[in-house]
Amino acid sequence: MQRENWERMGPAAWRLRHGKDMRVPAILYADETLLAAMDDRVGEQLANVTRLPGIVGAAHAMPDAHWGYGFPIGGVAAFDPDAGGVVSAGGVGFDISCGVRTLLTGISLAQFAPLRHAFADDLARRVPAGMGRTGHVRLNDSQLADVMTGGAHWAVLQGYGEAADLARIEDGGQVPHAKPGDVSARAFARMREEVGTLGSGNHYLEIQAVTRIDDPAAAGTLGLVRGELVVTIHCGSRGLGHQIGTDYLHEMVLAAPAFGIRLPDRELACAPIQSDLGRRYLGAMRAAINCALANRQVITHWVRESFAALLPAARPRLLYDVSHNTCKEETHLVDGRPRRLFVHRKGATRALGPGDPALPDSLRAIGQPVLVGGSMGTGSFILIGAPGASNPAFGSACHGAGRSLSRTAASRRWSGRQVVADLAERGILVRSASMRGVAEEAPDAYKSVDRVVEVAEAAGLARKVARLEPLVCIKG
Repeated sequence: MQRENWERMGPAAWRLRHGKDMRVPAILYADETLLAAMDDRVGEQLANVTRLPGIVGAAHAMPDAHWGYGFPIGGVAAFDPDAGGVVSAGGVGFDISCGVRTLLTGISLAQFAPLRHAFADDLARRVPAGMGRTGHVRLNDSQLADVMTGGAHWAVLQGYGEAADLARIEDGGQVPHAKPGDVSARAFARMREEVGTLGSGNHYLEIQAVTRIDDPAAAGTLGLVRGELVVTIHCGSRGLGHQIGTDYLHEMVLAAPAFGIRLPDRELACAPIQSDLGRRYLGAMRAAINCALANRQVITHWVRESFAALLPAARPRLLYDVSHNTCKEETHLVDGRPRRLFVHRKGATRALGPGDPALPDSLRAIGQPVLVGGSMGTGSFILIGAPGASNPAFGSACHGAGRSLSRTAASRRWSGRQVVADLAERGILVRSASMRGVAEEAPDAYKSVDRVVEVAEAAGLARKVARLEPLVCIKG
């Protein structure tokens, strides 16, 4: 990225030098190394976001940001409906509510080590993963509509999990105002057999070891113990979310002139929040969020079944579940007064600080867990939200390491089979239906997750609690 286009705001924040028609500043969180390595398109896309109607404060890009569809991945922007603010399907993304949940096992590495291969094989058998893979749950349209409104609550009522899980899921496991009637028949059809499946791309299920504790007090509250294992699940709303994004992006592009919206980029197709189209998109998007929450809940059930069969002493319990790729109605202080805003987080995680009333009692004293995935050959992190007053990005933080190479470039550079072999030599077992998919997700195709997290902490977005390293990885 061209350094001269950015002016330093602090040790980990940069502001894009003002460009034509920018309504608000564009702010990027990075150190010198991350800034230099970023594609210039990130800055171009972030500047385009600042040109959308009703944007408030600034458009933000997280330290894991990279080029995306419309918004950069890692982009955060908030819009005021009372000031003509818009909702953008490109600002949410196609994999609506792609997210991460982590389970505590209480099991030590020594207890697990003799069963590594058995777990890798058993989880790969139980949890369908890969492009177009269907699951063990078959739903008709009426049942699927219940999933769209019930979220993880629906899954628990069907026997997939425990009521205690719901308190450890963002929004209590169910977002309100979901509208299955605003979801197309094609989107319904794509989800009928996909509940309880991982999907492809960067989605994964990993058994990980807690290898470092950075905040002993917060780790104790969360139940994290150095040397014990956790399980992390990363997936979203599958074909349903993709179809909703496709349907509404097309409709928003065609409707923009009638709303008087001049799009700086067709991929930023949007509609006023208070328009019929805007409300319909929000209703469909919330339906997809609930499907993603149910999806991760059902996968959690398969994981617990695997532990029950192979290591019955373990009782995996949910640490937390967070979503990225959402637009949520929230209240934030802007210029000293509270404003109702619609916050887009595309490849970014909500990171509520200590004392936030939206957190369950057990977490309110320390803040919201922020689950940051690395690559299958590096590490992942558990953070907690920084105090709300210190977070400049509407209570948001990074969501992963962030790609440094495109999937096409990665697949040209690495062989999937060689990646699997190299990781096996390091004690990391990979199970995948697609060797091309493994090559696309090669560890070196991502930025340093350690550097990303250091920047997030330096910028006041979140605080480090623990570092995790992979032992078993199930990929699509």
